[in-house]
Amino acid sequence: MKGIVLAGGAGSRLYPLTMAVSKQLLPVYDKPMIYYPIATLFLAGIREIAIISTPRDLPAYEILLGNGEDFGVQFHYVEQTSPRGLAEAFLLCNDFIHGSSVALALGDNILHGARLSSLLRRAVRMVENKGGAGIFGHAVRNPSDYGVMELDSHKKVLSIEEKPVKPRSPWAVIGLYFYDASVTQKARRVEPSARGELEITTINQMYLLEGALTAHFLGRGFAWLDSGTQESLADATNFIRVVEERQGTKVACLEEIAFRSGWIGAEKLLARAKKHKGTVYGAYLESILSQIPGTESL
Repeated sequence: MKGIVLAGGAGSRLYPLTMAVSKQLLPVYDKPMIYYPIATLFLAGIREIAIISTPRDLPAYEILLGNGEDFGVQFHYVEQTSPRGLAEAFLLCNDFIHGSSVALALGDNILHGARLSSLLRRAVRMVENKGGAGIFGHAVRNPSDYGVMELDSHKKVLSIEEKPVKPRSPWAVIGLYFYDASVTQKARRVEPSARGELEITTINQMYLLEGALTAHFLGRGFAWLDSGTQESLADATNFIRVVEERQGTKVACLEEIAFRSGWIGAEKLLARAKKHKGTVYGAYLESILSQIPGTESL
């Protein structure tokens, strides 16, 4: 399975912060925002990832991430001249996907929780072995602001509605989606919505009509943060700071995930630590080398 991180758009809700810099390059505590969705894809076992952004901002992502060699993965970069909705990601990445299954992660979404990696890898296996699509749900207080799932008593999806006035459940569809290779064909059939966007909800509804949509749920013990406004960005920063200071580990440390996954060795990890020498982040990377590789902090 391949991965896509959507990091385009103007980030207008965060003006003036984003008038000169991409939203996904803003810091969420000690790391650029884009590290968090990339970490989600890493935890799912995905090692070939396309970053979608604007012509202005794409060079900055290439400087930040390179070709992926430092993390034992491959990064590709795809231009989006103007945003036309989430489903456009599959049209822009048609050549990149090239008949593969694919995961889409929104660039301002942050996921954290115990057993997150196992939950993500289960979603990958289901799509790769059975086809179809996998979406994730999280209960929220304000479901009208999101795409909302209607569920039966067994939590099977009955319908999905985008920003409903009268939500049929508290279960919001979060910004992480897993699809089989037919998603590119489905994306070509999506018509612009009333707000002029190619809606990801339309693709999910297509899979639902085929009986090929599976929902996974983030219950207690999982956190989902959307860092797309000043308030939510501050909340996300505070959340990550508290978790890291209390636990003594780092959330979404790409080098650590790559090292513990066996994608890079000690020599590469040490090189990354030296690159960040004199920083708390660099010291943390050095500390990993003295630990027995495991999965506890992934």
